[in-house]
Amino acid sequence: QVQLVESGGGLVQAGGSLRLSCTASENIATIEFMGWYRQAPGKQRELVATLTRGGSTHYADSVQGRFTISRDNAKNTAYLQMSSLKPEDTAVYYCSAQRILSSRIYWGQGTQVTVHS
Repeated sequence: QVQLVESGGGLVQAGGSLRLSCTASENIATIEFMGWYRQAPGKQRELVATLTRGGSTHYADSVQGRFTISRDNAKNTAYLQMSSLKPEDTAVYYCSAQRILSSRIYWGQGTQVTVHS
C-alpha cells in the first residue's frame, strides 16, 4: 500500500504560481506512474499531468505550457509546478501513484488550490 500526502495548496491571485508536493510512503523509484488530478466543485475528477519512471510526461490541454510535473526519487516526492494560474484552475488537487503491471491507483487526500481574479 502506497500512502501519498499532498501539500502546497492555497489561495493565490490569478497569474500567480504555486508548487504542489506529493510525498510517498515508499521509494517512488519503483512506481511507474506518478500523476496529478483535480476536481472542481460539481465536476468530475480530471487528469492534469502524469510522469512515468522513465521521464515521459503528459499534460491536459488546459494546463500545457503552464504546469510542470517532476519527481525527486531521493525524496520520494513528486511535484506540480503551476504558473500563470487562472480562476478555472481552482480545484482540489490529488496526487496518484500506480505500479507497473498493476491496475490499482493510490490516491492522496487532496490539497485545495483557489485562484482568485
